[in-house]
Amino acid sequence: MRKQSNGVSRAAVFGLATLGAVLVPMGDALAHGGMTYPATRTYACYLDGKAGGQGGDLQPTNPACIAAVAEGGKNPLWNWFGNLISNAAGRHREIIPDGKLCGPTPLFDAYNMAHADWPSTQLEAGSTITLRYNAWAPHPGTWYQYVTRDGWDPSQPLKWSDLEPAPFNTVTNPPINGSGPEGPEYTWSAQLPAGKSGRHIIYSIWQRSDSAEAFYNCSDVVFDNGEPDTEAPTAPGTPTASGVTGTTAQLQWSAAHDNVGVTGYEVYRAAGSTGELVASPGGTSFNLTGLTPSTPYTVYVVARDAAGNRSAASPAVTFTTTPTPPIGNCSVAYSEPNKWYGGFTGNVTITNTGTSTISGWTLQWDYTGGQTVTQGWSAKVSQQGTAVTAQNEAWTANLPPNGSVSFGFNANSPASNPPAPSVFTLNGTVCTTL
Repeated sequence: MRKQSNGVSRAAVFGLATLGAVLVPMGDALAHGGMTYPATRTYACYLDGKAGGQGGDLQPTNPACIAAVAEGGKNPLWNWFGNLISNAAGRHREIIPDGKLCGPTPLFDAYNMAHADWPSTQLEAGSTITLRYNAWAPHPGTWYQYVTRDGWDPSQPLKWSDLEPAPFNTVTNPPINGSGPEGPEYTWSAQLPAGKSGRHIIYSIWQRSDSAEAFYNCSDVVFDNGEPDTEAPTAPGTPTASGVTGTTAQLQWSAAHDNVGVTGYEVYRAAGSTGELVASPGGTSFNLTGLTPSTPYTVYVVARDAAGNRSAASPAVTFTTTPTPPIGNCSVAYSEPNKWYGGFTGNVTITNTGTSTISGWTLQWDYTGGQTVTQGWSAKVSQQGTAVTAQNEAWTANLPPNGSVSFGFNANSPASNPPAPSVFTLNGTVCTTL
């Protein structure tokens, strides 16, 4: 049964929850979730970190997200959906002090900071929108959506008195409709309060009815009050290209500015007198993939706002991809025969396809989905960042022509189906991947 009410308070709604696939506490703490539209701070910074990262790591480029990671690390981003109190039981105002509404536990405390650059979503005051909340582990309960009152002070951490006294939207047991970026979602429609303008916070509380557990989300929004926005953002800064390989390059640029707010960027490859759109990232960086070795590329960036206004193009950057490395006399077969939630077992077989014995070997590859090796056998397996290294044991050091050696390992994984590695190097030489 679904019940919903829209209050007369002035406010904006927001609500999509998500639950990525990451570590899940045991017991009652199974119903993780977080706003994804407009995005809660942790989810917005998680997306910003994905756009700016390489090799599966998270590297935020938004100034507020950078400050939050500097203070609280990256664990809140990987667990962006876990901003909860397990024994709240409806006592939200009693147990959460002023200034701690956005991050009521130490893990998420950095997301209480007042910062003008938190990623925001532009909304039209008085309009009806679809709220979305991830339904990774469905549970019954009620969602309460509040909005900050007119005249609140965004230069200070959020207080209870900053909120309108009543939620502008309340819904109990909303339906699960379809799938969002992180899986199935609760969705329902809600009318945003009329008369709001400028920057506000939509504060959402999900109180489960089958448990004392409650979830808390701060979503930064900008209300345009229905007035058309015709002013384009300023041009982004000149991009820089780093980490250039034969098929990839990491682009980064300084942010554009807008009278309402920049909502994203467009990366173009210059092609004669025109440009070819190659990506539309939300943050100020992007990892180009699928490039051709030994090829020059010239790219530039355009900023856009929620009204569709586009900036002038940034100055262009030109770089050349590296040549294709020669394939060595080796092949690698990689498999993950056992998988479970949060981890897997990996098996690797190396074959010497050359005509001479390999005396001592080191195999390397990258994990791009956040996987982390925990233990290995029949080889010395270690990991630093995204780079995994496997070295021979004394009894597997010599690999004769047509000879093979196998080893295995266990690993944790924050994703349900992370990408398998595609490139392996043996003693610095690329092997054929089977």
